[in-house]
Amino acid sequence: MTAEPMTTEQDLEAHFEDTIARDRRIEPRDWMPPKYRSNMVRQIAQHAHSEIIGMQPEGNWITRAPSLRRKAILLAKVQDEAGHGMYLYSAAETLGADRADLTRALIESRQKYSSIFNYPALSYADVGVIGWLVDGAAICNQVPLCRSSYGPYARAMIRICKEESFHQRQGYELLMTMMRGTQGQRDMVQDAVDRTWWPSLMMFGPPDADSPNTAQSMRWGVKRHTNDELRQRFVDMTVPQAERLGVTLPDPDLRWNEERGHYDFGPVDWDELKAVIAGNGPCNAQRLARRRAAHDEGAWVREAALAHAAKQHDQTRQNPSSERSRLTAGASNV
Repeated sequence: MTAEPMTTEQDLEAHFEDTIARDRRIEPRDWMPPKYRSNMVRQIAQHAHSEIIGMQPEGNWITRAPSLRRKAILLAKVQDEAGHGMYLYSAAETLGADRADLTRALIESRQKYSSIFNYPALSYADVGVIGWLVDGAAICNQVPLCRSSYGPYARAMIRICKEESFHQRQGYELLMTMMRGTQGQRDMVQDAVDRTWWPSLMMFGPPDADSPNTAQSMRWGVKRHTNDELRQRFVDMTVPQAERLGVTLPDPDLRWNEERGHYDFGPVDWDELKAVIAGNGPCNAQRLARRRAAHDEGAWVREAALAHAAKQHDQTRQNPSSERSRLTAGASNV
């Protein structure tokens, strides 16, 4: 009887590369290079943090929204963002990450989140502009991630992108309503657009030449398009929407290039992006302070949930038949 040959790390890596080359998914139990795992934890955690921190700018306007309908819409959207964060933390956990460790890394400034959420939402028009521009940029960035090589991340993105698309339409509808209103309302919308346009272009990350992770993420099938390709796609999509809305995008260099078949746009202030990422944006300290406070104030809830889970576990161990009866009763009610 001949022994089966041992699988070496080279064999495992070759199988991993073949899976990527065939455009198939890597699943949690599959072997993967340590760098792939750490890269996915970094990207998914940053995405999850962005969803949670991103609740803050719009959450501040829930009580000040002008009608019950607008309050309900905004409340539902903020709840959706919390759900997105939970999906993504769960995806990170399939890679062996611990949710508590990720949260700790965020509030200790050891992990990042999207730079756009370090800018203030100064007026109610910002709610609409966040939906239109910020969620619009997120959609451009995230729809290709539905085909990401890591299965749990790709599957989470399918639901997230559907909800983000709805959020964008809500934001655009709000802005259309305001643009049909008073001159003061139209000025409010234009001011919010002026403040948000350039930060929304920065959401796609640094230019390709200065992006430390893009090339490897493309080789692994994590990303499908480069930062600059996605940024161009967003500009091309947004300019006609701005024209229909009746607002001016604050870029004197913005014009259609017939030869390229795309819009040309002016230079992005990459020094501003670097400053914001480094923690020196208008709202970095405020965003993290509020997240830290929420985490501390919620400690008793986490402790109570753990105590209840431990109690349930002990009761099940002491009387396993009662657990079987409970599960049987629950199944009969389905």
